[in-house]
Amino acid sequence: MKIAFAGTPEFAAVALRALLEAGCQVPLVLTQPDRPAGRGQKLVASPVKQVALEHGIPVHQPERLKDPATHQPLIDAAPDLLVVAAYGLILPQAVLDIPKRKPGGCLNIHASLLPRWRGAAPIQRALEAGDAETGVTIMQMEAGLDTGPMLLAYGLKVSPDETAASLHDKLALLGGRLIVMALQQLDALKPVPQPAEGVTYAAKIDKAEAAIDWTQPAAVIERRIRAFDPFPGCLTRLDDAVIKVWRARPAEGSGQPGETPGKILAVTPAGITVACGEGALTLVELQKPGGSRLASADFLRGFPISVGQRFS
Repeated sequence: MKIAFAGTPEFAAVALRALLEAGCQVPLVLTQPDRPAGRGQKLVASPVKQVALEHGIPVHQPERLKDPATHQPLIDAAPDLLVVAAYGLILPQAVLDIPKRKPGGCLNIHASLLPRWRGAAPIQRALEAGDAETGVTIMQMEAGLDTGPMLLAYGLKVSPDETAASLHDKLALLGGRLIVMALQQLDALKPVPQPAEGVTYAAKIDKAEAAIDWTQPAAVIERRIRAFDPFPGCLTRLDDAVIKVWRARPAEGSGQPGETPGKILAVTPAGITVACGEGALTLVELQKPGGSRLASADFLRGFPISVGQRFS
């Protein structure tokens, strides 16, 4: 079969590599346009585009797919199937109808156990919610947001210290393996409609969510810190300095009842203990403006903090 591919970030690039290693014929890759990145704001190709160029695969980079003229490269490629992973653009019905295989000519690799966490940020939202398990679902695409019938799903336990970065890498590898398995068994797989119960939506991560709300329970804040690593990180303010918190753990014992949320209760080389709305949190990896991520002992050498100060 000829399999066109649509995806943009590293999660999708892992899947594209898996398809190529399995010997799939890929006549066309769709990915988002090059974006400015880094201090110089130079245009940078997406990870998927980089893989495509390495293998000499034609690349199509429309800003959006509403205009029928943007569909022509995919029509010309005449794929039997279109595999989609974290593409970032909505596929109109006219695009879903292009692959030759009918029905179910468009397959999506989704980083959750559907119907939980449909949408843009399933990895981060699973961590933020404290899910004990997540996984990958291979589904047939339809016009709705991640609503199509499921072909394959595989669960993965979430480690207590998992970050979005570490979980992303595990799910990306799993997604690559599952899509190859799905293609090998395609004629034998029976599409299963998603259950109506248990539907949740994983809204796109907004930079505004980075600010730590110390009135929340310590366990909630700790999960958010892991969920937002590496993007957008979690921010707090101490006087005029904005500090990023990259790693924390629930403090032994808890903050005193009635203690002001954000108040610094203890400062040791092992960490900075902060009162929360419920319990307390010990910050063990931080970053000052213009600096690098540092263990708390190293951070405190260049950024003194005292008991009684308050994060806001």
